[in-house]
Amino acid sequence: TIIKDGETYRAYYRGLPEAGMDGTSLETTCYAESKDGIHWKKPNLGIFEVNGTLENNIILANAAPVTHNFSPFLDTKPGIDQSQRYKALGGNEKSGLIAYVSADGIKWKKLQEKPVFGKGVFDSQNVSFWSESEKCYICYFRTWTEGGYKGFRTVSRTTSKDFVQWTNPVKMSFGDTPYEHLYTSQTHPYFRAPHIYIAIAARFMPGRQVLTEEQALLLDVNPKYFKDCSDAIFMTSRGGSRYDRTFMESFIRPGIGLQNWVSRSNYPALNVVQTGPAEMSIYVQQDYAQPTAYLRRYSMRLDGFASVSAPYKSGEMITKPFTFSGDKLYLNFATSAAGEIRIEIQDADGRPVPGYSLDDSRAMIGNETERTVAWKNNEDVSKLTSKPVRLRFVMKDADLYALHFK
Repeated sequence: TIIKDGETYRAYYRGLPEAGMDGTSLETTCYAESKDGIHWKKPNLGIFEVNGTLENNIILANAAPVTHNFSPFLDTKPGIDQSQRYKALGGNEKSGLIAYVSADGIKWKKLQEKPVFGKGVFDSQNVSFWSESEKCYICYFRTWTEGGYKGFRTVSRTTSKDFVQWTNPVKMSFGDTPYEHLYTSQTHPYFRAPHIYIAIAARFMPGRQVLTEEQALLLDVNPKYFKDCSDAIFMTSRGGSRYDRTFMESFIRPGIGLQNWVSRSNYPALNVVQTGPAEMSIYVQQDYAQPTAYLRRYSMRLDGFASVSAPYKSGEMITKPFTFSGDKLYLNFATSAAGEIRIEIQDADGRPVPGYSLDDSRAMIGNETERTVAWKNNEDVSKLTSKPVRLRFVMKDADLYALHFK
């Protein structure tokens, strides 16, 4: 898990003395921090004595099975008790999910002794957060499509008003797409549009073996972890029980080299965080169950998960009717030197609004994460607020990443 709290980035990860010992009492939760999301340090916390020493970066020990999948978040609920700014869940099917709280993200205590939720198998990272759009806590957790441990690894969700009493679980649906094993969902509100939940999920391909035993031996891979492979996929949700899987292709493919094609490698950490004025970062675990295991940072432009892309010959997109509030329209976009984007505002029936037609539109040329749309010498769209409108984009050699009104 990666959390950006003000100017501090916090990383939480599972610690083990050696590969293959997950699920044992030796598991701990470790901590690192950074001021830029790039350069990290492991502070000497002195909280838990492990292996005969207090000189370590461990924030939770002697707490298995919680330390198998301890998953914290920064609670953004308005008016939250500052001693509980951070919350976390961890546990397995036998223990149920046990809740922890913290003021600083480093020193933790149980919210209560008994588990807060027990209707799942939980053999994965079970993620939770406060949803401002749904006005409740949400937990996305591991279940299987056919119950128990049968079928495909999948995701269910439950909600709570107080982080203690949770609703009956509801299985997430994926539209008309086929089931795939989703080992982790890493579902969280996108920090630039919290009503949209982003899921950079780990797709697990059991039995899809790439390495031979000889190759695995040369890499010193733990024998339990080379007969499958994994990558990361991209899903979204706007609340409720449905994921959108418009993009079935891999979002992050395994890298060059056999070390990237072993079981449980390429699993993304929870959360996408901003690491620069125009940059955000995703952190992905690499070289699982190998002596070289590490966390890799992938960077991308703000809102750069996907784009509406037009070729040199040009293309066009028209939105469905919607209403908005705000004075101006802003785009996150990129064009070539020869490319451009023009925007027309239409009424709900598709007629150009006078003063906002395609002919009135000033061509947008460049590469910016936020630029105001203009028509001739006019940028103000406030007179159209609360009225159903459609946006028409005519694009040439260009990408549109995001739009918003404010």
